[in-house]
Amino acid sequence: MSVPFYVSPEQLMRDRADFARKGIAKGRSAIALQYADGILFVAENRSPALHKVAEIYDRMAFAAVGRYNEFENLRIAGVRLADMRGYSYDRRDVTGRALANAYAQTLGAIFSSGGEKPLEVEILVAEVGVGVADDQIYRLTYDGSIADVRGYAVMGGAADTVAEYIGEHYTEGISLAGALRLAVDALGHDGTEVRELTPDQLEVAVLDRTRTQVRKFKRISEETLARILSESSPAVDEKSDADTSADSDADDSSESAAGDTPVAPPVDDAPIAPPEDPDDDRPL
Repeated sequence: MSVPFYVSPEQLMRDRADFARKGIAKGRSAIALQYADGILFVAENRSPALHKVAEIYDRMAFAAVGRYNEFENLRIAGVRLADMRGYSYDRRDVTGRALANAYAQTLGAIFSSGGEKPLEVEILVAEVGVGVADDQIYRLTYDGSIADVRGYAVMGGAADTVAEYIGEHYTEGISLAGALRLAVDALGHDGTEVRELTPDQLEVAVLDRTRTQVRKFKRISEETLARILSESSPAVDEKSDADTSADSDADDSSESAAGDTPVAPPVDDAPIAPPEDPDDDRPL
């Protein structure tokens, strides 16, 4: 009679955790980031049909990295759970915390079970509130661990490197354009070489609290994304700074020349400049 091979529970859990982490790290990163009017989701995704970010309910969204078939099953289960709770009780009873707890129980039960492999997924559940202080972002890992995140969250790929870049540049109350530019730049700084990501390589969506509809989830198209990125391009800012510096140098030169050259006395019949139009300062 053969003796069964023995593995300690600690070693078994370490092996299962390493297996799940390696699978998740193979995917591309995804970011959830709070901005002034809601929560922004940016994921590097070259597929126009297989989404990493999706709507769960009226004010809730779901983002994931890892194996698509596994987190897609989790997304469908979350949608069904939210619809059933909202139909049986009230739509206000559907909360991000309840859904995150349900996901945590499912992930934890599968991870601790010896009969099946752990899920190679990492997910985010987000709910937009009335104000920034009411926003909720929950990050769930392969073993069922759950964390309440504030500000931003990064998962998949080189998550630590991307999160470090965001932490150095993120500020509370950032605008949508600023948050989008920061997220795209952070995804491009996930390795030794800096990459410039194009709109067709990104999947972007928002939970916008300012929308008049009950459903706050909205996807941002490639055309809109390209326009926002072009308006918030660092090259434009650098050009503006250079123009400002040139104007300042020109003013200094004028002042210096004026100091060396005698000034003609004023003439009574000189034409008077028209008053300034206050509308001239409006943004273009």
